[in-house]
Amino acid sequence: MSHKLIKIASLGLGNLLVALAVTCFIVPHGLVLGGSTGIALIATHLTPLPLSLVVLVINVTLFLLGAAFLGRSFAASTIFSTIAYPLAMSVLETLPLDQLTSDPMLAAVCAGTLMGAGAGLILRAGGSTGGSDVIALVAHRHTHVSVSALLWAIDACVIAGQIPFSNFEQVLLGVLSLTLLTIVMNRVMVMGRSQVQLLIFSSEHERIRENILGEQDAGVTVIPVEQGYTRLEGRALLSVIPRRKLWAIREMITSVDPAAFLVISEVSEMSERQLKRRA
Repeated sequence: MSHKLIKIASLGLGNLLVALAVTCFIVPHGLVLGGSTGIALIATHLTPLPLSLVVLVINVTLFLLGAAFLGRSFAASTIFSTIAYPLAMSVLETLPLDQLTSDPMLAAVCAGTLMGAGAGLILRAGGSTGGSDVIALVAHRHTHVSVSALLWAIDACVIAGQIPFSNFEQVLLGVLSLTLLTIVMNRVMVMGRSQVQLLIFSSEHERIRENILGEQDAGVTVIPVEQGYTRLEGRALLSVIPRRKLWAIREMITSVDPAAFLVISEVSEMSERQLKRRA
């Protein structure tokens, strides 16, 4: 039950952040935007309807399209955002939040950051933002073009459709906010799950193994290796650790064997069971 509540809370907060970004920063400064919201922005320039209502109509239409062509599992992951996002937007439209900043650059940065954080929370919770993703996924089934390429093409068309209603600066700042959205979304999706992987080659591998397990309270795996030049057999150590332990373990390895060869890389995600065993 607690897991379901956390999932619902993440979905709700994610949609609220995206709605906040659009209502407070995108719309007041006329920045361009992709996806279903970008399509809705084009429609609001042509009709006097409120943005939240247009977004709801577009999202429901795309939801029905996705349910028909992509199946029930996709519909189940999308239905929450289909309703929650325009609902949050309709509430925020009634509040005096459109004058939070007069600087278009700051607005673009805030919008991209909030949208990225919101989209990341939605995807982390197993949800889907729906929108233009539905068009890309349906088109992929019939054309076999990659989904990412289709999404870029759809967003490019949506942004191009907003150019007649925007100046050059608004277009550039809109592209900036979309770039920040992608960066922040990717970071939020792996937040709290990224670890550091150590691959250690040393003649003192047994002492280092004991220190990692004992002093550092971290997990370690012993891997049999063969040197490429001498063809001598040996042992390498593989350990995945939280970032906070990296400095201490590096210092320990150097003190045990100054000639140790160390490879450090970032691991974007591990399963919860692995994290508990290795942390």
